[in-house]
Amino acid sequence: MSQSSATFGYRDVDASEKPGLVRGVFDRVAGKYDLMNDLMSAGVHRLWKDAVAARLNPQPGEVILDVAGGTGDMAHRYAKMARAAQERRGGEDATVFVIDYNAEMIAAGRERGYPPEVCWAVGDAQRLPLPDACADAYSITFGIRNVTDVSAALREARRVLKPGGRFVCLEFSRPTNSLIRAAYDAWSFNAIPRIGEWVVKDRESYQYLVESIRRFPDQKTFARMIGEAGFSNAGYVNFTNGVAAMHTGRAI
Repeated sequence: MSQSSATFGYRDVDASEKPGLVRGVFDRVAGKYDLMNDLMSAGVHRLWKDAVAARLNPQPGEVILDVAGGTGDMAHRYAKMARAAQERRGGEDATVFVIDYNAEMIAAGRERGYPPEVCWAVGDAQRLPLPDACADAYSITFGIRNVTDVSAALREARRVLKPGGRFVCLEFSRPTNSLIRAAYDAWSFNAIPRIGEWVVKDRESYQYLVESIRRFPDQKTFARMIGEAGFSNAGYVNFTNGVAAMHTGRAI
């Protein structure tokens, strides 16, 4: 794949085309996105996200970025945890910015209500509308595989974090057990597009999402990319035998 190309599922497309293609996917699925996550993972994604929020450990007065934050389910967790810490020991309100490339996803999140700590903005993970070194923590959950240039998004995460700032990324990954891998592949390619067709009336978008997972780098490769982008202590924790992985680092 050339530098001017990008992956879109199993297709290689011109890099300039991918943002519009991805936007089209999430325009179509925004209204049922959270329901589909529950159906696709039997609710297990909620446990993974709880573990990510605990690792991020939001604190009073912090600026926290929820990039590719979609409907804001992670932002709700961060705001709740920061407020609980504030009630225990005081401090300023935290600010949680949900930044997503897709306005339809943000609209769906705003429509269902949100805590006062949460702010919303349409923005590109590769070109965030924020100054250098402005954030204490950065998270991106099931979003980085959809950006056109993953390395550029990681460098941008480093740019907006303060030195020592916390980076956490939750993404689907490579199962470490061959039996689980076979079962996961069968579920992904046979069931998930069908569920998408049934619930959202859109098989094609969920076919893309499944394929995009398979094209994403494995755990060790992605951890190396995080380190190359300017993070120390880049590492990962597998969830459900590697079906998903939480990647972490500290801004240098």
